[in-house]
Amino acid sequence: MAATRALARRAFADGRTRTLSFAAFFAVMALIQVVGYERSYPTHAGRVEFARVWGDDVVVRIFYGVPHDLLSTGGYVAWRIGGTLAIFAAVWGVFAAVRALRAEEDAGRAELLLAAPIARGTLFGGAILGVVGGAAVLWAASWAGLLAGGLAAGGSAYLALALAAVALAFVAVGAVVSQLAPTRRLALGAGMAAMLVALILRIVADTAGSLAWMRWATPLGWAEELRPFTGPRPAVLLLFAAWTVALLALAAAIARRRDVGTGVLSTPDTEAPRLGLLGSSGGQALRGEYGTLLGWAAGIGLFAMVVGLLADTFEPRALSHSIRESIHRVGGASLTTPTGALGFYFLIFVFAIGLFACGQVSAARHEEAASRLETLFALPLSRRRWLLERLGLAVAAALGLALLAAVLAWAAALASGTHVSLPRLLEAGLNCLPSAVLFLGIATLAFALVPRGTALVAYGLISVLFCWYLFGAILGAPAWTLDLSPYQHVGLVPAQGLKVPEALAMLAGGCLAALIGLRAFAHRDLLGD
Repeated sequence: MAATRALARRAFADGRTRTLSFAAFFAVMALIQVVGYERSYPTHAGRVEFARVWGDDVVVRIFYGVPHDLLSTGGYVAWRIGGTLAIFAAVWGVFAAVRALRAEEDAGRAELLLAAPIARGTLFGGAILGVVGGAAVLWAASWAGLLAGGLAAGGSAYLALALAAVALAFVAVGAVVSQLAPTRRLALGAGMAAMLVALILRIVADTAGSLAWMRWATPLGWAEELRPFTGPRPAVLLLFAAWTVALLALAAAIARRRDVGTGVLSTPDTEAPRLGLLGSSGGQALRGEYGTLLGWAAGIGLFAMVVGLLADTFEPRALSHSIRESIHRVGGASLTTPTGALGFYFLIFVFAIGLFACGQVSAARHEEAASRLETLFALPLSRRRWLLERLGLAVAAALGLALLAAVLAWAAALASGTHVSLPRLLEAGLNCLPSAVLFLGIATLAFALVPRGTALVAYGLISVLFCWYLFGAILGAPAWTLDLSPYQHVGLVPAQGLKVPEALAMLAGGCLAALIGLRAFAHRDLLGD
């Protein structure tokens, strides 16, 4: 038991940066949804009009699911949070489980622990308990955010439990794929594919009335059926419990029987090795990240098609005066025109592609932490060239994702009968790059100077600055404080023109930070975990 507790503490500590980042996001989003609804729709008449316009909108259900009560703050918040944060909870669950299980084997640390008098079941149990502790932090953060907004303690705890239940359900998914896949990369790909299938099932159930029964085939649908604040159904928690326990038991059984460092689906030793893309460090990086790139492309592509369909759905009467005033403070555009709506939606792509760029630097740090760079640098390959090729891959991939979002949003808008200029949307895609390059450079500098804090600096800074830009404007912060965020200087293309001087300044700042990082990395010691 003492060994299990020690392993659980270690697993929790290893994932603390990701867990605390998600927890802060959950708390802020919960608080903002409560405050935003009550400020935007303070009257019953305004809420009735909002519910009439949006309650039966099929396209909106793709994002948030089926609403059950849009006239109360609790019902609205359960709809908004249950539809979006449940997806983030699922992503956290997959990443946390794969990090605690598969990544430990890839790095060789599991073998060292098993060389001690520690059984495989103890190792598995300790890792899962540490991840469960992280899910408890997400629950507490969500509950605290809802309580801070003034919602009832019991209902808030139940809604937060719905999110935690989704997280644990996908922790179980991550545990199973960690046993099936032979590498961390493949395990993450399989886990995210399972999450995407679950999301698609939920979307089909929510948008096609005759297929509503499919909601019972996915944990994301079960989260809706828990009905926080709108007729709770706590018995649905039994489905989460059965799913989680069954999958964890299956994963534990496989873990006790397979060889360490392999997966059930490992390729035979007699199979010819695949040497594609191994001729350069850039090719090797692309080979290692192609699963991640495909996942990002699928997610951004799906979201782009949805926002294209939503471009012409906002009606002036559905937007209260306070909402229109807040939106004007954020960027000055109008949600009631297709280009205005797309301009605001593309802010999400600006943020997402910046996160992707930071993730590429975090992946480079993972290569170093796993002690793979010592072998690589034993070849005639300089550190600067290796890092430069990694950064080149990040920029090229970010450009590809941005243009993919532009083209798919244009095609979806066109298919729905809304005409938006393709060149203007391509400009909106290019508008995603300056801030992404800026944060890529900052992340590179962090990687060179404080390597163990790379993820915290990169993800933390970009998240704080984006949230401050978005919610600081809505909450009425002074203009000079908003100017501290680079997002304040991003044009809402296609509703507005590209802010060329500001874009060039961000590109220059990112390149300068990257150059300093390249030089610093070339002269520092390599550091493991």
